[in-house]
Amino acid sequence: MPHLKVADALGVLTICLVSALFLFGLFCILYLIYFRNQIRTEGNIQLHYFSGPWIIRITYILFAILWGFGEILRLSLLRCGGRLLNALSWKWQETICKCHIVSNLGFMEPCLFLTVVFLLHASLQRSGTLNRKWNGKTACYILLFCLPVFFLQLIIILFGPKFNKDGYKHRLPDYFTSVAASPKTKGDNDDAIALCAYPLLSTICIGVFAVIVTSYLSWIGRRIVHLIINKGLQKRVYTLIISFSGFFPLRFVFLGLSVLSAPGEVVFEILAFLGFLSFLCCAGVGICTLVYFPVADALALRNLQKDTEARRISDDHNDSVSLITNQSHVGASIVNSPGRNSGASTRPGSISFRTVEKDGTSGTYVELSLFSPSQHSTPPDSPRFLGWPMLSHS
Repeated sequence: MPHLKVADALGVLTICLVSALFLFGLFCILYLIYFRNQIRTEGNIQLHYFSGPWIIRITYILFAILWGFGEILRLSLLRCGGRLLNALSWKWQETICKCHIVSNLGFMEPCLFLTVVFLLHASLQRSGTLNRKWNGKTACYILLFCLPVFFLQLIIILFGPKFNKDGYKHRLPDYFTSVAASPKTKGDNDDAIALCAYPLLSTICIGVFAVIVTSYLSWIGRRIVHLIINKGLQKRVYTLIISFSGFFPLRFVFLGLSVLSAPGEVVFEILAFLGFLSFLCCAGVGICTLVYFPVADALALRNLQKDTEARRISDDHNDSVSLITNQSHVGASIVNSPGRNSGASTRPGSISFRTVEKDGTSGTYVELSLFSPSQHSTPPDSPRFLGWPMLSHS
């Protein structure tokens, strides 16, 4: 059927994007662990600030990966046509849909958003992230602030369907609390298929949370931008704020509009995929901005520090050689000065060059004395110095 082909195509694309997110997140985790080991091994105290929130960064990546796997579980691709989840009963398929709503909309997405807020807030602190207790306290704060949304989603999923019964005076429509529905166009084996839907109450709940936290995130972002001088870092912060302030609420707009069509239809599948793609952009930008780029910059700074130290050592060596050369020139000038005794211009272990005029000839000789100061203390009538003749340039 055409609508199933569209759902299958979007499902395959969703699995491919989640796989790419998983591989990129795994690479960033290994990159972060490598960076931390390098810092601890080499003892670079100046770079400890960049590796301070490493646990929270890894936690952010794990939240993103688990969120991606949760999005795979709600796909119609795994249910229709006698596929993997179609072997389960309606009750179990509905339970999987409930777990998807509670885990992703009630836990993973709020935790991801709060992690970004705390990491940005940590950049405003001078030494807070250097404290070993910072990671533990931040993890506790993230879970604490996420609990209200989690319990509210749990209440909507567990107790919301009871308000749809005919006995209540103000009966809510099904799309306010329904987490699963059967496809409208059924085949021979589609009687026990439960396609996941997004309850409107759950979408409104997480949407209100997103608006509140987005306002606070924008305020922190403005403070950071005013403190940053580097234009490249300013662009990163702007990209992060725009992605979470724009794409994150946009996800819940798409999920809210999905109640206008039934699960399994083309419109619903497209809206659900656009909502998935919006949050995937947020998660990917967050991993790049908060994990990959800071680690890459810190490693580049470490390499620059190594080059600077090597250049300083080379300059010190050249200065020492220049000093020795200058001392030898000074010694040579003292030796060649008239009325000076050559023995007073030499020291044990020195190398000196001397020009001596030979009586009756114009030849010039250069004396090479190695570790022999007695050779320089010769009287005027002593035999000629040993050496090699200097050729005249004339």
